[in-house]
Amino acid sequence: MKEQSRQLRKGISILLGLLMALSFQSLIAQNNKYEAKQKKANRKELKKEDRDLKKEIRRRAEKKARREAGKFKKRGWYVAPGAIPMEKQIEKGWMAQYQEDQNGYPLYIVATGNSVAESQAAAKLQATELAKLELAGLVQTQIAALIENNVATNQLSNEEAASVTKTVAASKNIIAQEIQRVLVFFEIYKKIGKNTESSVRIGYNTDLAMESAKKVVRKKLEEETELMQEKLEKLMDF
Repeated sequence: MKEQSRQLRKGISILLGLLMALSFQSLIAQNNKYEAKQKKANRKELKKEDRDLKKEIRRRAEKKARREAGKFKKRGWYVAPGAIPMEKQIEKGWMAQYQEDQNGYPLYIVATGNSVAESQAAAKLQATELAKLELAGLVQTQIAALIENNVATNQLSNEEAASVTKTVAASKNIIAQEIQRVLVFFEIYKKIGKNTESSVRIGYNTDLAMESAKKVVRKKLEEETELMQEKLEKLMDF
């Protein structure tokens, strides 16, 4: 009798254990299903927010492009034969300027160049080079600010700090040479007597521009200053 009771209790314990295991597995399955549903809902919401953001960016870009194109046309500017309309070109530039990376910083650095030459092609080439030089100057300014912060925290001597500042300031032309394959957002032209004026707006990915400039500045600092390697590493740590 005792043996039967013991076996019964053992059977009940096993059964309860199985029921608990099944219940736990069911709970996990329900939880996984809920999490999958939430992830799907979140992805759907993010996609909607992304679509809404793109619509807002396009709306703002179109508004600015219409206004800007109107001003250009009144002053005699035109696009090259066969090119897309001026409004669309300018809109492309504004959309790029409104774009941000995941940290909220501008995705592109944008610059403009103007030049007058005897031919349209020559004017465009010169304007593009001037725009690249302006773009390099914008990048150089950002690099200089970051290095200046590190100069203050890395206890450089007055002589070392002055040498670093001078070297960074002289790097703009080399940075411009390193910036290749820029995005041309718009190119417009205007007749000035027998000559042609070109205005070009270009853009370059901010991260790529900063990385190129950083390499240029680092190389110049290695060549033109007497900074110890440890100090140079700390100076370029940004």
